[in-house]
Amino acid sequence: MTTTSRRKFIKQSAIVSMGFVALSRCATKAVTEDIKVKLITDPKGYLDLPEGFSYKVISKWGEKMDDGLKVPARPDGMGTFEAANGKVLIVRNHENSPGRKEEGAFGDENENLEAFGTENLFDAGNNEFPGLGGTTTLVYNEETGEVEKQYLSLAGTYRNCAGGITPWGSWLTCEEDVTKPEGPVEQYHGYVFEVPASENIAVAEPKPIKAMGRFNHEAVAVDPETHYVYQTEDTHDGLIYRFIPNDKNDLHAGGKLQALAIKGQPSFDTRNWEGVTIKANEKFDVEWIDLENVDPEEDDLRFRGFDQGAARFARGEGMWYGNNEVYFACTNGGPKRFGQVFKYSPEENTLELFAESEDKTVLHMCDNLCIAPWGDVVLTEDNGELNHVRGINQKGELYDIACNRSSKSEFAGVTFSPSGKTLFVNIQENGDTLAITGPWDKLS
Repeated sequence: MTTTSRRKFIKQSAIVSMGFVALSRCATKAVTEDIKVKLITDPKGYLDLPEGFSYKVISKWGEKMDDGLKVPARPDGMGTFEAANGKVLIVRNHENSPGRKEEGAFGDENENLEAFGTENLFDAGNNEFPGLGGTTTLVYNEETGEVEKQYLSLAGTYRNCAGGITPWGSWLTCEEDVTKPEGPVEQYHGYVFEVPASENIAVAEPKPIKAMGRFNHEAVAVDPETHYVYQTEDTHDGLIYRFIPNDKNDLHAGGKLQALAIKGQPSFDTRNWEGVTIKANEKFDVEWIDLENVDPEEDDLRFRGFDQGAARFARGEGMWYGNNEVYFACTNGGPKRFGQVFKYSPEENTLELFAESEDKTVLHMCDNLCIAPWGDVVLTEDNGELNHVRGINQKGELYDIACNRSSKSEFAGVTFSPSGKTLFVNIQENGDTLAITGPWDKLS
C-alpha cells in the first residue's frame, strides 16, 4: 500500500469516531426528541427522501452487462473506490444461492455458463448447480449520473452478503453460507474472497482465504496500519473474530484467527436477551482467544470458541474501522431484539455498547452501516416491515434519510462515493441499485 492510499484510507475512516460520539449520546437520550429531517412522499410510491434530494436507479437485476452477462439479483454489500478521471468504482455483492437460475448472471437457464467458462467459478456445481453469488463491478460517472460499465468480477460463490474495503484497494467479499460438498455441490462454502477494484473487465481468481475461518461470514473491517482483519458472524449466537495475517501484504499467506472474549468473564453473553449483562457506555476489558481448526467440516467454530470463553453476539452484521476503532451492528440484539451497535478499541483493548434500540420507530434491526463525509452515522434497516436508511447527527439526533415505499425489502450496501456527493444503496429484493444526491450539507 502506498503512503498516499494509506493516508486517504485513514482520512476517510477517521470520521467514524466523530459519528459514533453522536451514536453514543443517542443511546442515553430520550427517543422523543424532535426529528428535524422530514421525508417527502414520493409520488411514484418508490422512495421517500428529504426535500431537495433525488434518487436514480442506476442498475437493475436482469439488465445486460458489458461482459454479455446479466445483472444478478439480490444486491447486498458494496464498497466504493476512486477511478480514473474522477469516476467511481463500485464493487457489489450478490446474496444469491444456487438453484434459482433466473437470479444469476448466466441467463434464466444458465445458457451462458459454458461460454463464460466453469474454470472461472469457485463452485461450478458439476455444470448443473453453479454458485450464483459473487460480485459485480460498476464504473459510475457522478457528473452524468450514468453507469458506464458493469461486469461480473467474482463467480461461483454462495450468498455474498457483506464484506469490506481494504487499504490497498480491493474488496473482501464474504459468503454467508456453510454448505458442504454433496450431490452436485463441489466445494465447502463459508469463506472470504478478495476482489481487486478495477475498471478492466476481468473475473477475480476465486481463491478462498481459508485461514480467515469457515463460518457464516457477514462483514469485515481492516486496520490500515496492522492489516488485522476484524469479522462479524451472522448467527444468533455468533462470535467476533480477528485475523492476524502472517504477511500483512498477502492475506493468502495464512495467519492466526482469534475470537473476542471479555476479560475475567468467560463465555459472556452480550445479547441482553435474558437480562441486561451489558449497558450502554460501559467498557469491558477484552482478550483474544486463539482458535484451532478454523476450516472445519462442520459449522462449529462459534460453539468451540464460546466453550473456550469467547463472547456471544446477536447476528453481527455491518462493520466499520476508523481512528483505531472498530464498530459493528448486531441486528437483533437487545431486550426487544431491535438491534445493538458496539465499539471495540484496539488501543485500549476494550469493548463498549454504544447503542441499543428500544423503539422500532426510531431504529428497527440495523444491518449495514457507514459513516457520512460530515461524520454522521448512516444505518440501514432489515426488518421485513418498513425499512429506512437513518442517520444520527453530531447532536445525537436520529433522522430519516430514506424510506422504502416500493416493497418490504431491506436496504443493503449503503456507502458514499469517495467524493461524498453520492450515497449508493441497494433495495435487495427489488434488485435495484440506487444513487441518491442532494444538499447533504443540510443534514450536517
